[in-house]
Amino acid sequence: MNRIEFNSSASPTVGVEIELAMVDAQTMALCHGNTPVLEALPEHLAGHIKPELMQCYVEINTDVCDTITDIEADLRHKLTALESVCDQQNIRLLWSATHPFSSWRQQKVTPDDRYHGLVDLMQDTARQLVTFGLHVHVGVDTGDKAVMICDRILSHLPTLLAASCNSPFWEGRDTGLHSWRSKIMDGLPTAGLPPLMRNWSEYVWLINHLIDTGFIETIREIWWDVRPHYNFGTVEVRICDIPACLDDALALAALVQCLVKALSDEIDEGTYQHDCHPMLVRQNKWRAARYGLDANLVEQGTFELQPARDVLRHLIELLRPVATELNCSSYLNRAVKLAAAPTAANHQREMLSRIGDPVEVVRQLTEATRMIKQSA
Repeated sequence: MNRIEFNSSASPTVGVEIELAMVDAQTMALCHGNTPVLEALPEHLAGHIKPELMQCYVEINTDVCDTITDIEADLRHKLTALESVCDQQNIRLLWSATHPFSSWRQQKVTPDDRYHGLVDLMQDTARQLVTFGLHVHVGVDTGDKAVMICDRILSHLPTLLAASCNSPFWEGRDTGLHSWRSKIMDGLPTAGLPPLMRNWSEYVWLINHLIDTGFIETIREIWWDVRPHYNFGTVEVRICDIPACLDDALALAALVQCLVKALSDEIDEGTYQHDCHPMLVRQNKWRAARYGLDANLVEQGTFELQPARDVLRHLIELLRPVATELNCSSYLNRAVKLAAAPTAANHQREMLSRIGDPVEVVRQLTEATRMIKQSA
C-alpha cells in the first residue's frame, strides 16, 4: 500500500474556500460563465479563483492565514477583483447554496478531463452538484490528531450546518428544508458523515483500500463533511452551506478555527476518546437540514433535546477563551447574531413571500452582497 504523509502544521492556521454561483445580470438565471471570467482575471489570482465542476460557479481560495482578520482582507481583495471582471461580462455573484429557480439539468460541465470523468462515473448524482458550500481548513500538527479531531468534531457538525443553512429552494420549488444542498451532497458515494477512523494508520488503510478496489481513483474523491487534508496539514470542515454574506462566512470560519483549536488542546492535555453514536449525529444532521436553527438537537451527554440556537450559544461561550487567544473574538460575536436571527433560508422564503418574484429575489440577494457598490 502507498504511504500517505501528513504535512504537519505548527500552528492552527486557517484557510477558507467559498463557492459562489454566477448568474446573468438580466435574467438572474445561472449562466455558463466561469471560463471567460477566469481568463480575464489578473494573473496574480490564477490558482486562487478556480473553476468548479459546472460552468455556473467558481471557487475562491484564500492563502494560508494566521487569523480571521487576514482571511477577511484576503477574501475582500479577491472578491472585489472577481466582481469587477464579472461586471464587465454582465454577470453577478450569488451567495446562496442552491439557486432558487435554475435547473441543474441545464448546466454544463466545465471542460476538464477530471470533471468529465467524475460525471461519467457518477452520472446524475454528479450532474446535480449545482450547490455551493463553505470549506474551512485549520492546521494541526499530526495525522493522528487530525483523525481524532474529525471524530470528536462530529457531534458539532449539525450545529454548524444549522447556523449556515441557505438552500431552501430547488428546481423552482420550496423543498421544505433549510439545507437542500446537504441532501444533494449526501447522494454522493464518498460524501456525508465520515466513517469511524481511530488513527492515521486506519485512515491511510481506508483510502488505499478504496483506491485498490477501484471505488475511487484518487484521494481527491473523498468529500466527507469533515476530513483530514494530508497535503495542507489541516482538518477541513465541509458541512456548511455557503452563507448569506461574507460577514456570516467569517463568523463561521472563526467558529470552526476555535473549535478545532479547542479540540486539539483537549487532545494535548489528555482526554478520553469517547464514543459519539453515529445515529445520533445522523439524526441531528437531518434535524439541522430540515429545520435549521429552529431544530431541536439531541445532546450527546444527556440524550435530551435542546434548541439548536441554545446549543450554538453554549458552544460560542465555551470557545470565547480560544477566540481571545486566536484574536477572532469580534468574528465569533457575529456568530451570536446568527444564533438570534432567522436563518438565511428563512430570509429567502420571507423575501419570496413578500416580493412574489424569484427573479427579483435573486436580484436583491446579489445586490446586497456586492463588494463594489454601484452609483445611483
